[in-house]
Amino acid sequence: MYKKKLLLPSLMLSLSVFVHAVGNAATAGEVVPGGIPSSADTIEGCPSPVILQNFGEFAKTGKMPPAFGKWLNSVEAQRIEPFKVFDNVYNVGIYWVNTWIIKTSDGPVLIDTTYGPFFDLLISNMKKVGVEPADLKLVLMTHGHFDHVGRADRLKALTNAPFVMTQAGWDEALENSKKSPFMEEIKAVLDEHDLVAKDGDIFTVGDTEFRVYETPGHTWGTASYVYNVKDGDREVRAITIGGLGLNGVNDTKQLESYIASGNRIDAMVESTDNPVRVHIPTHSFASGLTEQVESIQNRKPGEPHPLLKEGSLVGQLEGLRRRAEQRLPTLKQ
Repeated sequence: MYKKKLLLPSLMLSLSVFVHAVGNAATAGEVVPGGIPSSADTIEGCPSPVILQNFGEFAKTGKMPPAFGKWLNSVEAQRIEPFKVFDNVYNVGIYWVNTWIIKTSDGPVLIDTTYGPFFDLLISNMKKVGVEPADLKLVLMTHGHFDHVGRADRLKALTNAPFVMTQAGWDEALENSKKSPFMEEIKAVLDEHDLVAKDGDIFTVGDTEFRVYETPGHTWGTASYVYNVKDGDREVRAITIGGLGLNGVNDTKQLESYIASGNRIDAMVESTDNPVRVHIPTHSFASGLTEQVESIQNRKPGEPHPLLKEGSLVGQLEGLRRRAEQRLPTLKQ
C-alpha cells in the first residue's frame, strides 16, 4: 500500500483542435511543405526529428499531415515492445506517449494511463513486464490531456489503486471530457478512493517516495513527479516532467508560469543536495529517448548509463527556457 505524507511547500497543445485533427486524420488537410512525409509515405517507429517536425507544422497550420495522422491513429503503427530504462523503470506505453511502470518493494506504480484504442496495448505491455492491473498500488497522472489520462476509466475497473492528480488537473480533465472523443468516461474516475495531489505531497510505496511538484505551464494542472531510479547498486534522482509543450500556452501569465516551472526544475538539477539527474519523459520524441533505447539495451557491465550523461538534462531545460523566452514578446504584443 502507499503512504502519503506532506512536505513543507517549496518553492495547451490546443487540445480541442488536436483531438479533432487526430480523430479525423484520414480526411485531414493538405501536407505543408518542408520534408514531412507525403500521404504516400509511412512513418516507421518514432524518429524524434520527424515527429517533432510534424507536430511543429501542425501547430503552425492547424492541418494534420495525412501520414502523421494515420501514424497517430494506427494501433499497429503505435505498437512498441516494453523496454527498461533503469532497473526499476519500464516503458509500457505506445510510440508517441509514454506510460511508465516504477517497480517498488511493495508493488508497481503507474505514471499516466494512455487513451482510446491503445488501452489494450498498455495492458499487454504491463503483463510483459510482469504487472497485472490488479497489482498496481498507485496511479500518478501528470495532467488532464486525453493522451495521458483518457483511459483512466477502463483501468479504474481493473485495479483498487488510487488515482492521483492535482485539482487543476482533475478540473481540466473533466472539462476536456466534454470535448474529446477519447475521454467520455473520465468523469467516473474521481471518487472517494482517488486523491487530489498538492505541491509538496509525498506518496510512499514500499522503498520508493514519489514527490509531487506542481509545475503549471503546459497546462495549469500539470504536475511533475520526482523519485529514485535504480542502476545496479546505486540510486539516482529522476523526474517525470508532466508537460513540455508550448502549443497550448495562449497568454503571458501561462507562459511566465511555464518559465518559472522550468526554473524550478533547473534548481533541482543544479542542487548540491541529492540533485535530479535524469528525465523520464512523457513523450520519448521530445527528449530524444527514442534514439537512446538501443544503446540502453546493449549497454555492457561497467559502461556509463546513456541517460546519465553530464549536462544532458541541463541542456534540455535550457532549450525549453530559450524557446519560451523567445515566444514571450509575441504574446505581449
